[in-house]
Amino acid sequence: MSTSTQDIDLTKYPHLDKGLEGIVAFSSRKSYIDGTKGELYYAGYDIDSLARNSTFEEVCFLLWHERLPNKAELEDLNEKLRAERDVPQGVIDYIQTTRNDSEPMAVLRTATSMLADEDPESRDTSAEATLRKSIRLTAKMPTIIAAFDRKRNGKKILSPLKKKSIAYDFLYMLNGEEPGENAERTMDVLLITHAEHGMNASTFTCRSICATLSDLHSAVTGAIGSLKGPLHGGANTAVMNMLKELDKDTDIVAFIKGKLERKEKIMGFGHRVYKTYDPRAKFLRTMSEDLAREVNMEYLYEWSEAIVKVMKDEKNIDPNVDFFSATVYYSMGIEPDLYTTIFAMARISGWTAHYLEQLDNNRLIRPRLLYLGETKLDYTPIDQR
Repeated sequence: MSTSTQDIDLTKYPHLDKGLEGIVAFSSRKSYIDGTKGELYYAGYDIDSLARNSTFEEVCFLLWHERLPNKAELEDLNEKLRAERDVPQGVIDYIQTTRNDSEPMAVLRTATSMLADEDPESRDTSAEATLRKSIRLTAKMPTIIAAFDRKRNGKKILSPLKKKSIAYDFLYMLNGEEPGENAERTMDVLLITHAEHGMNASTFTCRSICATLSDLHSAVTGAIGSLKGPLHGGANTAVMNMLKELDKDTDIVAFIKGKLERKEKIMGFGHRVYKTYDPRAKFLRTMSEDLAREVNMEYLYEWSEAIVKVMKDEKNIDPNVDFFSATVYYSMGIEPDLYTTIFAMARISGWTAHYLEQLDNNRLIRPRLLYLGETKLDYTPIDQR
């Protein structure tokens, strides 16, 4: 005889919330989001101020130390990041043997995991060793991404120049030529706007892995796996793929309304936290317009604005960071399937910062599960089933 929990009284479980929406699981000093006002702060500093005045390297220091560096501290960090940009030969050999049609995020995930084999401090979970590993991972991720993209396109893999910024060296390794000041600054701002964003899915994954006292490489590898999903980091690629379906004769209003009528999700819109305009999207919206005009792709921005208007009129929802970042990347000549890897290249700063914070006041993450199946079933021998 069996019993069933199908008729369970869910009112007895006031904290049950699918997707953990609204559930506070951690306290943090790394970032703050006011979803009602559309505000985002990194360790106390408004994202708009950082995007206009800071550098990605400075933001890394801010997230790791919860304060801005002085001139000597920033130069010291820059020197360490430049010195750590090379990746082990074993990782390069792996990249050389991957299929050209491999997913860039899958390659990045595997290569990041492989870095643990060559890191002498991989098992050391002290705060000091974790910070050094955070610097190494932040420095090496751009090299991995660029190496795979060049390999799959039949081009020679380039070693980092180890000068100037992460954004500068990444664009050089990716394109084979040293970038101009505007391109470097654009990439730098993109990295800043994607560096940290509270308790998102990949950061939750990172902290959950850290909470078991597993190593930093495992936590970052898990975070990459989480970011890979189209409902998280893969949204900007989906946005660009949608835009590529359009042409000058497309009726944008009818196109989007048709998708909505078919219950298709329009990627790049809405957010679990923001109830108004994503503050990162505001900055990227301007960048999208300027870059599209610069490379004679004004149509991309015009299509984007038309879609924004339809979504506001039909669903009353605003674009998030993924929507306009897609056109910014595309205007820079970057292939859509690389967008999420660049997201990871930026978010490594936030992931590692949260890992450090979790270590500082750790508790194993072990939520409860509400079982809705049957109990006390009688076991039936296999020949009687």
